[in-house]
Amino acid sequence: MASLSMNEPDTGAILREALRAAQSGDPGRARSIAEAGLVRGGDPAALNAFLGMIHARMGDPRGAIAHLRAAHAHRPDDITIACNLIAALIETGASEDVLAIATRERALADASLRLARYRGFVAQTLERFDEAVEAYEHVVERSPGDFESWNNLGNARSATGDLAGAVAALERAVELDPQAPPTRLNLAEALRAAGRAEEAEAVLRRAAADFPDDPRPLMDLYVQFKLDWRQDDVLPVLEAAAARDADNPDLQLKLGVEYGFAHRIPESRAAFDRAIALDPLLTDAYLGLAIQYEHTNREDLFAPLIERAEANGVAEGALAFLRALEHRRAKRFEEGLASLALVPADIEPQRSVHIRATLLDRLGRTDEAFSAFAEANRLHQENPSEPLRRAEELRSELEGELRIMTPAWRAGWSADAPTGLRDPVFLVGFPRSGTTLLDTILMGHPGTTVLEEEPPLYDAERAIGGTAALPSLDPVQLDAGRARYFEEVGGIVDHDPARLLVDKSPLFLNKVPVIHRLFPNARFILALRHPCDVLLSCFMSNFRLNNAMANFLRLEDAAAFYDLTFHHWERARSLFPIRVHTIVYERLVEDVEAEVRPLFDFLELDWRPEALEHTRTAKARGLITTASYSQVTEPIYRRAAGRWMRYRSHLEPVLPTLAPWVEKFGYSL
Repeated sequence: MASLSMNEPDTGAILREALRAAQSGDPGRARSIAEAGLVRGGDPAALNAFLGMIHARMGDPRGAIAHLRAAHAHRPDDITIACNLIAALIETGASEDVLAIATRERALADASLRLARYRGFVAQTLERFDEAVEAYEHVVERSPGDFESWNNLGNARSATGDLAGAVAALERAVELDPQAPPTRLNLAEALRAAGRAEEAEAVLRRAAADFPDDPRPLMDLYVQFKLDWRQDDVLPVLEAAAARDADNPDLQLKLGVEYGFAHRIPESRAAFDRAIALDPLLTDAYLGLAIQYEHTNREDLFAPLIERAEANGVAEGALAFLRALEHRRAKRFEEGLASLALVPADIEPQRSVHIRATLLDRLGRTDEAFSAFAEANRLHQENPSEPLRRAEELRSELEGELRIMTPAWRAGWSADAPTGLRDPVFLVGFPRSGTTLLDTILMGHPGTTVLEEEPPLYDAERAIGGTAALPSLDPVQLDAGRARYFEEVGGIVDHDPARLLVDKSPLFLNKVPVIHRLFPNARFILALRHPCDVLLSCFMSNFRLNNAMANFLRLEDAAAFYDLTFHHWERARSLFPIRVHTIVYERLVEDVEAEVRPLFDFLELDWRPEALEHTRTAKARGLITTASYSQVTEPIYRRAAGRWMRYRSHLEPVLPTLAPWVEKFGYSL
């Protein structure tokens, strides 16, 4: 209660009567008694302070503020009146006014430290972090056991860039009260900001163990792993978080997304459906389902999904996005553009712009299409995982490998692995060169097992120590690497060793040394396409932004990556006696049988005409994990061959980089 003074003869009696009324549950009568006392000339500070308290209890913070301001004006040094006024101001959002009451001088002079705590809190809310730090440092210096102020000091220091100070303050807060989960989360965030990600992860894992019902530490781990591109670690922590909060629609939504990334399509759809059941207006869950339907050739489910969204009252903007997808699939390009015009900017902004770009391209509106593709890529560049930095790191890695890939390096290798084994076939080619069409054709042959961009080779490479370890590997290590590869393959597909294993991953173009070391009998299928068409198609594609695909957000990066990749491939071909069969995209789309028959001979596969029924195979295979999912379910088309000529003016800056490869591969500019 406010501190009172009995300056007027009847003020004490008035307040006692008003208090009895308030304590008996009649705040209205208490207010009337105090107001009457003011009229009769009672102490304005004491009575206004009491009336402020009554108005606050009655849920009238603005009325409380009016009386407390009057009390504060009469008694500016009364800490209790000041704190009650500050609390009411904070409740109404009038934070700016607080600092005029909790001034620096008053806060530092207040022995109770209440004003300093309020000053720190409000300054932090207003992002005046230096003032917040000063206030909290004043508090903890005089009250070193105040864990909440240590926590707030840590957060404020972090905002000023004093990361070491932030970590120190938050560690002290955790030490004082280890049972406060938010403080642990704040410490992990500060550690991560300070570049101490491993320690941050350890803090979060301990918090997850110490608070087994709290999903927040696991959610923060999920965010950390996403930022670090640790995709293999994402699902376990997200599933654990969802188990702790099964009715959280946002967690179900995230599960739907991550199951989709992991190609666990039934679970992805179930999670999206669960999210909608929990929150029928959760727009992103409908969008997630639509994207899954598109990637799994279930466009027939678009219409029922739209009907479901309409019945649940989903906003018109989200419905317009769903309709745009349906229009694009049905080749109603003008209608698709009209629907996209109704989609708000905050609904799938990157994907919406990309869909618009594809529609404009199909309508022949070339310059508008290019601008839209560029805008979609610019939006992707803002991803917090820093795709441009990751792209540059990958190019630097390739440059480093090229420096060591010399004849002397190759001559220093120990003996190769035993020959005579049936090694896999590797289907490679720069992205957008027709590899998905080829692997779909090969899937149609009963004598093959086809892997599509799966991790076994990367797992085997890690097991043997990477490129740097290749020269010194002994037969035991090589056998272990091969065993690891086939073990991982077995975890993905049911592979009969009697069938030919085709491992399709376009950018295994850069893995020839590793492949040849493990599988000296491996054959390669090289998918080749005009470099300008390839580059343009990569720039236009809506790839998932791993380190390689991040190179396609800017044309200049894409050209540099293409140049490095084929230098790597050609260097490897000069060092290793690999067997390669080339498939030329432009010939493939003109006469698929004429181009594919020699490939079957190369692979020692009997001719099966049904393998050419790629649309049937594509629809039967379900999920298509590449950016080519929409094309391979259609009859082979020629519209993309030579498309770069329409965009030539936009490609001019990178033509000097591509020109040597254009000539080498027999194309022209």
